Amino acid sequence: MKDERKSLTQLFVPICFETLCYMLAGMVDTLMLSSVNDQAVGAVGTANTYIGVFIIMFSVVSSGMIAVMTQYIGAGRNGVAYQAKQLGLVFSAILGIVLSFFLFFCAEPVLKVVGVADLLLNYAVTYMKIVGGSCILNALIPIFSSYLRAFGYTKEPLIATLTGNVLNFILNAVFLFVLDMGVTGVAIATVISRVVNLIIVIFAGMHLIHAGKEKDRLPNKVVLGQIIRVGLPSAMESALYNLAMTIIIRFLNQMDADGLNVTARSYAVQITNFSFSVGAALAQANAILTGWRIGAGEYDECDKGTKKAALIGIVVATLVETLFAVFSGVLMGFFTDDAVMIELVGKLMVIDIVLEMGRVSNLVFGNALKTSGDAVFTTVIAAIFMYACAVGGTYILGIRLGMLVIGAYIGMALDECARAVCMFLRWRSGKWREKELIQKS
Repeated sequence: MKDERKSLTQLFVPICFETLCYMLAGMVDTLMLSSVNDQAVGAVGTANTYIGVFIIMFSVVSSGMIAVMTQYIGAGRNGVAYQAKQLGLVFSAILGIVLSFFLFFCAEPVLKVVGVADLLLNYAVTYMKIVGGSCILNALIPIFSSYLRAFGYTKEPLIATLTGNVLNFILNAVFLFVLDMGVTGVAIATVISRVVNLIIVIFAGMHLIHAGKEKDRLPNKVVLGQIIRVGLPSAMESALYNLAMTIIIRFLNQMDADGLNVTARSYAVQITNFSFSVGAALAQANAILTGWRIGAGEYDECDKGTKKAALIGIVVATLVETLFAVFSGVLMGFFTDDAVMIELVGKLMVIDIVLEMGRVSNLVFGNALKTSGDAVFTTVIAAIFMYACAVGGTYILGIRLGMLVIGAYIGMALDECARAVCMFLRWRSGKWREKELIQKS
């Protein structure tokens, strides 16, 4: 495997463009929905957050699967990597079907329980029924995309995402401006684009990877146990994060009757997602290299590569977020002409400089720890700081001290930075070297 491996740059660039395309789809949806009204923007952003609370269960498989696959690929055991993909596919498909039915039939009760603002409720229910009701796509796309990336094929998921985005843009335009379907049209366009994305990654995997022909296998319970060893703590961390965001958004909805604060957060997220995409891509690319290197026993190279990836991420995130803060007024001009909204989002952009510095470090070191098998530590740290800083900060600073969404952002920045320090110290300690998942031949 060593001679065939790709470098960090070769993995990062396609993954970064893919992540940017994914983020751009959300921004395009927001931009187009702003032609309906700000409440539609806030409703879709809120619905997506709550949909995420449920679909994190898929990460039990996808996060554990890529850790297991990359380590076995690094050790030259491609057949077992294929076996991990097949097990993940079956598990995710079953879970995806169950959650799709639940989100379709229970959309309104779920949104009422979490306290969505009245002006946003109808829009949010419509979006959740359509997009949440098709969340099996969210279950299957990561399986096939991760399978391609684990073997170094990062361009094909990019092509699939780009194709889906172009189709989503075209369908959004048709459904919004020709057929006047509003939020319903945007939701339908999202589902169709994801179906196309899924078809492309399925056929790419079948054509490019032939690991299934190799006879090397382990008992299914052994491989599934390895997937769960990483995937379950990772899924718990994702669940904790989404629950924390659910509570934070509930607090934001309580801050005003018109949804001003929650909508400002939706606009800010769409803009800062471009910076986040760099960190996420670096973390994914480095996680693949981490798995390959640990599987091959190259621990020192793994250590140096992860620290380098984190440093690059911090520098890039700082520069990009500073530009966003400086030009936030211009960027917001594409979404709305509401002066109060533009000023409020501009303040959030300044805080987000610090937030993104912490988040990119947290992502790179955290993902590397998970891929090495040291996933429990990241979950414990997340449980402590997400609720002490992000949720607690939103309540104390945002509600009790009256800082509203600005207080919420300060709390979230403290959370990301505190976790980043913990992840770095854990990585530097070298404990991850003892967490290897695979069974050597």
